[in-house]
Amino acid sequence: KAGAVLFQIDPAPFKAALSKAQGDLARTEATLFETQATVKRYESLVEIEAVSRQTFDTARSALQNAIAAKKSAQADVETARLNLGYATVKAPISGRIGRAMVTEGALVGQGETTLLATIQQLDPVYADFTQPVADALQMRAAIQEGRLPKGGEDALSLSVDGTDYQSTGTLLFTDVAVDRTTGQVSLRARFANPKGVLLPGMYVRVRTPQRVDANAILVPQRAVQRSSDGAARVMVIAQDGTVEVRPVKTGAMQDSRWQITEGLKAGEQVVVGNMTGLNSGDKVVAKSPSAQPQSKSQ
Repeated sequence: KAGAVLFQIDPAPFKAALSKAQGDLARTEATLFETQATVKRYESLVEIEAVSRQTFDTARSALQNAIAAKKSAQADVETARLNLGYATVKAPISGRIGRAMVTEGALVGQGETTLLATIQQLDPVYADFTQPVADALQMRAAIQEGRLPKGGEDALSLSVDGTDYQSTGTLLFTDVAVDRTTGQVSLRARFANPKGVLLPGMYVRVRTPQRVDANAILVPQRAVQRSSDGAARVMVIAQDGTVEVRPVKTGAMQDSRWQITEGLKAGEQVVVGNMTGLNSGDKVVAKSPSAQPQSKSQ
């Protein structure tokens, strides 16, 4: 956790430096007290010309020097105290620490930076990815037209290939320049990682929404047939149980489902699976997918 003690550097020289700085401060305070008393005493004497104006001005100048010396000594004490605090190395952030890069008794920090250990923040984690310029422009247009919310939590989804791990996150920023070599824009998103499944350097797949269609109709991929000219069609079950072949228009694919933009209404039932020998007008009995027997051919 942040603030946990990781390493302890020998504090002896820093303690000595702090003691010396405190001694210098005490000496400057004594000098300041003496000069203040001298100036106060000369103030009454200069009025009756018991001391010269030059002597009085010299005493006042010594007082200003003593004030400046005290401020400098106070700064030296603060610097020495900070250096002593740096001798105790604490974790700056919460996360997981790797192996120590130094051993006990090693000399560190002699005029150069010494890597002691590396701490990786695991919750949350940040994913850097790229997006084609065309997709970035579509997403920006969707936001401007109100088809996509402006930012917000859980707007992006993340998955790890070969696993069933899923997570949602928030888009933090989009780079202001386009990579000329790839024609893509860099983006960064933040994802919660409470169980520590995601590790730094891991390759993940990030899905960015291009728009939100609250009235979208999705059907399983197996429900959509293609004719020789590429036109899409589905078999719709009418209220009397007969099958009707209906042409449809498909949009984007969401996982294993097609989005139907034209040709279907919400609540209509479609035939899914093996439709060989099934023609328009045939009678069928509709069953939910969970009620159908599972087989290797499905």
